[in-house]
Amino acid sequence: MKQDHLLVVDDDAELRVLLQDYLGQAGFRITAVADGRQMQRALEAAPFDLVILDIMLPGEDGLSLCRKLRAESRIPILMLTARGDEVDRIVGLEMGADDYLPKPFNPRELLARVKSILRRAGSLPENLADEDVRRFRFEGWTLDTRTRQLLSPAGVVVDLSGAEYKLLRMLLEHPNRGLSRDQMLEFTQGREANVFDRAVDVQIGRLRRKLGDDPREPRLIKTVRNEGYVLSVPVERQ
Repeated sequence: MKQDHLLVVDDDAELRVLLQDYLGQAGFRITAVADGRQMQRALEAAPFDLVILDIMLPGEDGLSLCRKLRAESRIPILMLTARGDEVDRIVGLEMGADDYLPKPFNPRELLARVKSILRRAGSLPENLADEDVRRFRFEGWTLDTRTRQLLSPAGVVVDLSGAEYKLLRMLLEHPNRGLSRDQMLEFTQGREANVFDRAVDVQIGRLRRKLGDDPREPRLIKTVRNEGYVLSVPVERQ
C-alpha cells in the first residue's frame, strides 16, 4: 500500500515535532521544514502528496508560497493560520489552497482534514478526471483542464483560485443541472455545509465577476432558489 508523503512547513519547532510524531503514527511519511527556502529544497528532492503550509513564516509568507506552488503544481495544500482571520482564510483559498485550519487546532481535526483532501485528490469522480476533457467552451469562454487556465472571449487569461477552478469545472460537467450548495462544498472543500456557511456563495460571486456575469441578473450561473446554482448555457467538450 502506498504511503502518502506529507510536507509540513512551519517555523514552530515544537509543532513540527508534534505533527511528525502524530501524522507519522497515523501512517504517513513526514518531512518537516521551517521556511520557504527549505520547502523549495524539499520539493526539488522528493515528490509529495500534500503540503501543510503555515501562513506566518519568516521571510516569504505562506500565502506567497501557496501562490507559487499552485502555479507550478497541483499538490494539494492545507493552510494553517495562527490568527484565525477570515481574510487570511479567504485569501488562502483564492491563492489555490484546498483547505485551511486555524491555530490552535486539535491534531485529530488536522488528520481528518488531511485524509479528506487526499481522498478528494485521489478519487475525483470519473467524469471529472483531467484526461477525459481537455477543454470546455461556453459563451466564448474556454477552460483548459491541463493548465487550469480560463481564457476570456477576448483571449485574456483570467486567474482562478483552486476552489474557483473546481467549482467552475463542476458546473461545466453538469450544465443546465441544478447543483446544491452541499454538493459544491463537499467537492471543492471536502466538508459539509452548516446553516451559516456562505463559502460557496462567496466563490460563486467571485466566479460571476470574473466571467462578467451580472449578479443581479446572471446569464451564465443562475441561482436555484433554496437549493444552489446552475450553469444555464450550452457547453462544448473537446
